[in-house]
Parts: sequence; structure tokens; C-alpha cells
Amino acid sequence: MQSRLKRSLRVTFLGMALNVLLAAVKLVAGVVGHSHALVADAVESFADVCSSLVVWRGLVVASVPPDEDHPYGHGKAEAISAAIVAAMLLVAALWIAVKSVMEIIAPHEAPAPFTLVVLVGVVVIKEALFRFALREASAVDSPAVRSDAWHHRSDAITSLAAGLGISVALMGGEGFAAADDVAALFASGIIFWNGWRLFRPALDELMDASADPGLIRRITVCAEAVPHAGCVEKCLVRRMGGQFLVDMHLQVDPNMTVKEAHRVGHEVKDAVRREHPSVLDVLVHVEPLGGVPGHTSSSGSDLGQSRPGRVTQV
Repeated sequence: MQSRLKRSLRVTFLGMALNVLLAAVKLVAGVVGHSHALVADAVESFADVCSSLVVWRGLVVASVPPDEDHPYGHGKAEAISAAIVAAMLLVAALWIAVKSVMEIIAPHEAPAPFTLVVLVGVVVIKEALFRFALREASAVDSPAVRSDAWHHRSDAITSLAAGLGISVALMGGEGFAAADDVAALFASGIIFWNGWRLFRPALDELMDASADPGLIRRITVCAEAVPHAGCVEKCLVRRMGGQFLVDMHLQVDPNMTVKEAHRVGHEVKDAVRREHPSVLDVLVHVEPLGGVPGHTSSSGSDLGQSRPGRVTQV
């Protein structure tokens, strides 16, 4: 966990430092060079700085061990920070879109040629930062760092669109002065799509949506391979930060003693955690294999519902 935190924070701080520098350069170049698309791009970069701050705090809070008030840990802080970053992308996209429409309607001076040089450098740097951040996000499996990475890609897209618009404005002359604003409007649509695409998985985690079916199948197979374990009647897996929590209903021989069933439950828990290090905890509920008279098997419509009269094996 400490290694994961260090790698995540390294990406975040690097992105934060570059965003501050690039945002300042773009803002000055945009104002001096009369490029509204470049100014909008600078604002998006400043939003990147704020998002990096959010990700930083989310990662730090998520790494705090469980305590009395948070017995399951603080992993959901990552999902909260990812959702905030995604929401900031959506807001930035809407702001750029409104600003672009206003500038298209109002006539203004064509951008200066040197703004194009600034944008080329920005695109190269931001795309390189995106690839680095995304690779690290995949390595540590962090939704917050992944959201931050796509924020860098969105900035690169905005800069690229602004560069294309400025190129058209410079080549077309006075009648094409609003071309960079049209480009910024187009880029805002892409940014909005990226923000929504990142917001949904963060919201799913906060709502305890089910984990990947492939992971659930692998956990089930692992549990059923334990000696004296029967079949897994139900396996619920939810994500919390970079880890997973498992709730499992395991069928065992109804003639087993409570002590034997308890032992099998712990062996299943140990086997799953050993096979899948990302699993933080496994809660095993023991069921009689084949059911008992008057007992309703859990399946289909009652998935995830609680039923009275059962003792849970931890």
C-alpha cells in the first residue's frame, strides 16, 4: 500500500507542477496573442491543478488504515476524488463551450502566430504526461490517478483543437478569426465525454456496484477448490479504492460440526486472499449443502437481500 501511495503521489505532484507552469504560459500567450481558445485552454489547465490537489488528498485519505469510525478503511476516498475530478471536467467543458459561443458571436482580432508554437509544445508535453500517468494508474489500479491522467489527455485535446483553429484563422485571414473559438467548442464536447466516462465508474464504486464478473468467477473457483468446501451459492464483490471486499455464501456438508465448518470458512478466506492479493477481506456465510427442509435457496431475485435466522461465519 505504501508503494502504491508513493507511485500515485509521484504522478500527481509531477502533473501538478507541469500544469502550473503550462497554465501560466498559455494564459500569458493567449492574452498577448489574442487567442480566446488559448485562454480557455489555460483555464482548463488551472482546473487540472485543482483536480491534482483533489486527487492528492484522496490518495492520502484512502491510505489511512481502518479505525473505529471506519472499520472497512478509507478506500472510498479515491472514488470520491475521482468523481470530483470528473465533475470538474464536465464543468470545464461547459464553461469552454459557453465562452466559445460568446466569442464566435462577437467579432475579435485574429490570434498571433506565436500562439501556435506555444500550443505545439503544450500538446507534446501533455500527451507525454497522459501516457505516463495512465501507465502508473494501471500499475497501481487507482481510479483517482486514472481520472487525473485523462484530465491531462483532455488538456492535450483542447490544445490540439486550439492549434488547429489558430492555424485556420492565420491561413484564412480576417474572415476566419473565430476559427479558434469553433475549435475550442469542438474540444469542449470531447472533454465533456471524457468527464462523463470517468464519472460513471467512480459513481459505481460509491454505490457499491458489483465488481468485474471475471473476478467474481475466479474467486468462486478458488473458494470451491478448498478441501471440504462445497459450492459457492452466492459471491458478492465490491470495490473500495484499489482493493475488494467479498461477501460469500458457501455450502458445506450439513453433517459437519460448527468447529469444522468454521475451519473450512477460514481456509476459504485465506485461499481467496492468497490467490487474489487485492482482496482486502472475505466474509464467509456457511450454508448446508443441498439445503434443509423449509430453507429457501438464495438465487436470482433475492440476490443481495438479507434473510433472518442465519448465523454468519467470519
